[in-house]
Amino acid sequence: MQRRYRFEDIPVFDHHTDVLVAGLGGAGACATLEARAAGAEVMVLEWSAGGGGSTMMSACEMYLGGSGGTALQRDLGFEDSTENFLNYLKTAFGPYADPARMTAYAEGAAEHFDWMEAQGVPYKRGFYPHREVVAETGDSLQYTGNEKAWPFNDASEPVPRGHLPADSGHSGGVTLMTQLLSNVAASGADVRCDARATGLIQDDSGRIRGVVARIDNRNVTIEARRGVVLCQGGFIMNEQMSAQHIPYLNSICTRHGNPNDRGDGILMGTAVGGHAINMGEAFLCVANYPPRQLTYGIFVNDKGQRFINEDVYIARLGHYAAVQQSNKVYMFIDNENFARPAYAQAAEVVAVGETVEEVERDSPLPEGSLVATVNYYNAMAAKGEDPLFHKSADWLQPFGQPPYALMLFDLEALKPPVFTLGGLDTLPSGEVLNSDREPIPGLFAAGRTAAGIPRNAQGYASGMSVGDATFFGRRAGCSAAAAADNH
Repeated sequence: MQRRYRFEDIPVFDHHTDVLVAGLGGAGACATLEARAAGAEVMVLEWSAGGGGSTMMSACEMYLGGSGGTALQRDLGFEDSTENFLNYLKTAFGPYADPARMTAYAEGAAEHFDWMEAQGVPYKRGFYPHREVVAETGDSLQYTGNEKAWPFNDASEPVPRGHLPADSGHSGGVTLMTQLLSNVAASGADVRCDARATGLIQDDSGRIRGVVARIDNRNVTIEARRGVVLCQGGFIMNEQMSAQHIPYLNSICTRHGNPNDRGDGILMGTAVGGHAINMGEAFLCVANYPPRQLTYGIFVNDKGQRFINEDVYIARLGHYAAVQQSNKVYMFIDNENFARPAYAQAAEVVAVGETVEEVERDSPLPEGSLVATVNYYNAMAAKGEDPLFHKSADWLQPFGQPPYALMLFDLEALKPPVFTLGGLDTLPSGEVLNSDREPIPGLFAAGRTAAGIPRNAQGYASGMSVGDATFFGRRAGCSAAAAADNH
């Protein structure tokens, strides 16, 4: 498929606009609203029959804080300084992180919450205090990541940062996107659905001048006088790109996203000189909770050795499970806390016994390995310590109520959900960069088309993708609207 077209070869355009937004998920909707608020004429192209994207499919927590706390955090008695929030993000993503992007987010996230409420997205002033992936109580504030787990709790004071639309549970994306799409329709933007942007139009100076789109089974040329904003999602649904960039996950994963996460924006951006980064990183979920009492269990690899503090978020567990020597990890737990993991239906009990020795004998683990691991864990837990992995005292107790069970989490059987975290390199203001980190004039990107705040699974928390997509979608829309007119 042709991804780049020469401006000088196009005799006449079919349509003209100031700003062209490709994709109408969370990033595209926010880019559109800000560009329209700035007075720009906006055309939106959405490949599907309607907007929403992966954001609409999500629970739609947004991971927000800083500036002393968002209005929701402050109303519920929580304080979250920008420094504290930034320290958490730095610990989460380490050398993968973009410092300028993290700083912009930490400084602006509280205002972003105010903007969302002003758009009409409802948030209930209720705090859900328990360990849960998504609160089902209707409350809008919860912990959604590794805030209370080591090493994050050493780097920053734990603060709940998951902001969930009110009374939504797992359907928060529908709540948020329904409101944003209504606002887009009322904004006067020209929205074209069943319209796939396939290529960028670039002039000989390197400036982006518009797009070629497939509409009504023909190629249509659209001039964008100020800029093009690419918001077409990631590439998890593109099997060729997934096999190329995340081969270690490609054969075991369930592809998580909307069907049009096929990398169009990334491929278009690179065709005109954009630089794609972080392409080998992806979100990977291995869910040992809910129910939350399973956190009292311990995980071991196929050598019978622990490899993680079990009170971490499901993406961090997923990452460390995937980098063990096999695709198999095991949870050991006693009768007091045994339950079936709600999100890991394929997890299988492979051994049960009245003693650890009996469990080990019936398991595929090396002789003596599980016994040594459990004996050491029990001895340290009795002292309230976990010197190896620093599991929180809230979830640290010796195993003492037989029978004991060993549960297999086989990644090939679990088929854990995966979505990509790589994309175009951009400035925090949305400009797409080339390999020398120089902006490509007239080209902007946001959402999973860009490499955002979350850049690896081990530091991921629920809400980071939606928070990043909507926040930087707004910035990209503002930047495109402010760009110089080609005329």
